[in-house]
Order: sequence, then C-alpha cells, then structure tokens
Amino acid sequence: MDNSDRIEPIDVDAVLWSAGERDRSGRPLLLILHGFGSHEGDLFSLAPHLPLEPVIASLRAPLAAGQGWAWFPITEPGNPVAETLDAAALGVLQWLDALPEQPTSIGVLGFSQGGAMALQLMRHAPDRIAFAVQLSGFVVPGSVDGDTRLSELRPPVFWGRGTADAVIPPEAVARTQHWLPGHSTLTERIYEGMPHSVSQAELDDIVRFLRKRYAA
Repeated sequence: MDNSDRIEPIDVDAVLWSAGERDRSGRPLLLILHGFGSHEGDLFSLAPHLPLEPVIASLRAPLAAGQGWAWFPITEPGNPVAETLDAAALGVLQWLDALPEQPTSIGVLGFSQGGAMALQLMRHAPDRIAFAVQLSGFVVPGSVDGDTRLSELRPPVFWGRGTADAVIPPEAVARTQHWLPGHSTLTERIYEGMPHSVSQAELDDIVRFLRKRYAA
C-alpha cells in the first residue's frame, strides 16, 4: 500500500480508549469515528451503553474544522472528493498497522462523515473490517479496489438515518441505498422525525446489532 503522499495520519495522543493497554490484549476492537466539526469525545459518550466485549477506540479526524475536526473537506454536501476520504481511510489503516498488538476483529461505528469513513474503510480493507455501523452517512461515488471483494464477503452493515435529516442530500441517500445491498448484509433502519442525530430508538437498535456481532 504505497500511498504515503496521500495519507492523513491519526493523532495517536488524541485517541480515547475504553481500556488500558494491558486490558486490550486478545479482544475485538470497535473504532468510533465522529462527524464534521466534532471531536473524539463526542461519540465516545456512547461507550457506556455499548456491549462490553470490544475495546473501544475513538479517533480524532485529521483536519481542523472550526472548533473541531473533519475527515474530509466539504465541497458539495454528500458528494466529496473521493481522494480525500481515501487519504483519511489510509491514515486509519496505518494507525491500525502500528498498534502493538492486533485485535481479534475490527468493527467501525461512524456518524455522518464518520459513517462515510466507515464504509470507505471497508472498501479499502474488506478482509480486515468485520462490520460497520453507519449513522446518518453515505457512500462516496466511484469505485475502490476492494469493492469486488466486498460484494463477495457481504459483511454486516447497520445503516440508520432519520426522515428529518436536512444535512445529507437525497441523492447521497439514494446512492447509498443502491450500493449497500450489493456490498453488504444490510440492516437498514429509518426513524420517523429524527434529524441529523442519534435517537434513543436508534441507539437501542445499534446495541442489538452489536450484540449479534459479538455473540457470533
């Protein structure tokens, strides 16, 4: 993977862990990826509600964005330049490569931009990312080398979104609806009246989805 000029590195000192280094050995890893303008502490607040089996690592996106951080610049909403996601995804994979010990499995949970990142990580590392939880996000246009392999593996993906989400454009939603069934084993949930956020009903569904993954 020689894309060193296109990698946005992860700040290792900003990672929030749910367990100390000695308690991470021999356990699955759940990556948490926040949305645009947010930070690693945002979605980490979900950790107490999630299953106890995985070690949770919440990453800070590499690009400064207002008072927070971003995984990629916003040019046209829902239709970013794919190379910017590739650079961020490769940075996450590089961070994973450098871990002192590899986890038994890797899942990704992302919101908005983090949801787009979760899918892009699967596309770059289809044999490495076991599943994704994609919240109020979308898939990026174009093809990635791992797409064919994803269509063979069909890893589990949870996709949740609200009917009152005014942030993600309808064309990005339609693109994702078309793409996911052919590249995943999809669990799709739509929440009436929910804006660009995470509701209690969605969190309950996320927990059920994750429990199935770790029971398996």
